[in-house]
Amino acid sequence: MTVSKIWLITGSSRGLGRALAESVLAAGEKLIATARDISQLDDFPRRFGDAVRLVPLDVTDQGAAMNAVDAAVSGFGRLDVLVNNAGYGDVSSIEDTSLADFRSQIETNLFGVINLTKAAIPTLRQQRSGHIIQVSSISGRIGPAGRGAYAAAKWGVEGFSEVLAKELGPLGIKVTIVEPGGFRTDFAGSSTTLREGRPEYDATVGAAIRFQRDYNGKQPGDPAKAAAAIIRIAGHEQPPLRLLLGSDAFTFATQNDIARRDSDEKWRELSISTDFSPEVTK
Repeated sequence: MTVSKIWLITGSSRGLGRALAESVLAAGEKLIATARDISQLDDFPRRFGDAVRLVPLDVTDQGAAMNAVDAAVSGFGRLDVLVNNAGYGDVSSIEDTSLADFRSQIETNLFGVINLTKAAIPTLRQQRSGHIIQVSSISGRIGPAGRGAYAAAKWGVEGFSEVLAKELGPLGIKVTIVEPGGFRTDFAGSSTTLREGRPEYDATVGAAIRFQRDYNGKQPGDPAKAAAAIIRIAGHEQPPLRLLLGSDAFTFATQNDIARRDSDEKWRELSISTDFSPEVTK
């Protein structure tokens, strides 16, 4: 008999988070569905009954993060899969992005992940099982023009999660970083503010904004298929540390990794020249 997993998904009301929440419930699993405004999830109890609990959650609130984890344990007895999905990203040059906007994106996209992860660790450690899935981005591997704050946060998520995997792996807890490319959700539309800013950045940030406006609605990624891929790795005995989602993400990451390797090799001699010289034997 297959035992249903207990999931907690942040940002369940929109985009990839909603597609995943619906797929998890349709698969017969149980879910703590969270959103800042849970009225956007009113249809879930009607459609899925007692398999879902709605919990209001602002991921930047440490107390609310702990309450969401507590809701999983008190409502369903355990927590098996935490998906840190909530986030947003604006497009603007670094110069034109205010410090307040930097802090806001980093609070949500990085500290939100840290808050929920730290809230879940004691439960998962006591269970000696569980899977933390961090929804990063291809921008967590490649720094695209116009996304300084977003990329800073997502690169932080990637480094944090690599350390997390090394610390929690021996305790029986799995960690996977998901790196989506472009998916047909509202992330590239209403969830993103585009600011062209200064004309000096037209060839970089301006070009990125024009590309996004044209790309929106034409992205290659299907949210339902992304949800199916995440559910698949959540059931895998040996899931990957990183999983690219989308043909565009795979292509961009491959090109970037080759360019980085080639650059490292080009400058290898200078890199290793900084070691202490071996002592000359007399």
